[in-house]
Amino acid sequence: MDKEAQYAQARARLRSLIEGETDDIALMATIVCELHHGLDHFDWTGFYRVVEPGLLKIGPYQGTHGCLSIPFERGVCGKCARERATQLVPDVSRLPFHIACSSSTRSEIVVPVLDRRGAVRAVLDVDSDTLDAFDATDAERLEEICGWLGQALRD
Repeated sequence: MDKEAQYAQARARLRSLIEGETDDIALMATIVCELHHGLDHFDWTGFYRVVEPGLLKIGPYQGTHGCLSIPFERGVCGKCARERATQLVPDVSRLPFHIACSSSTRSEIVVPVLDRRGAVRAVLDVDSDTLDAFDATDAERLEEICGWLGQALRD
């Protein structure tokens, strides 16, 4: 099955699974699980939540261990949170500020989760063990899903 078809299935399942859910962690855990198991090129999938100004903490996630805390000043996740913009990294070895939480990561995409007020509440971090695994389709679909989450998060 091609990538677009995998996203279509994941989005349809997510729509029905998260409809009406109000718990932030339950929403994030469901999204991560569905994406991680529904897309072939995802090796590590997780949210880093803003827990205090300028600090991200892990969870929920699927895959091996990740970094527990990431300041906004560090790494791709921090840059995503600072700039409030999707980060697409075809080859993490070419990025001097990349934080290597796992030695198997070869490429990465990080998408911000903005709440109804436009504040960054989390970032969705997806790693792949292959180079150049992510493209505009990933960015568009993940931004859409993170948009759903942002609108559903409690104030």
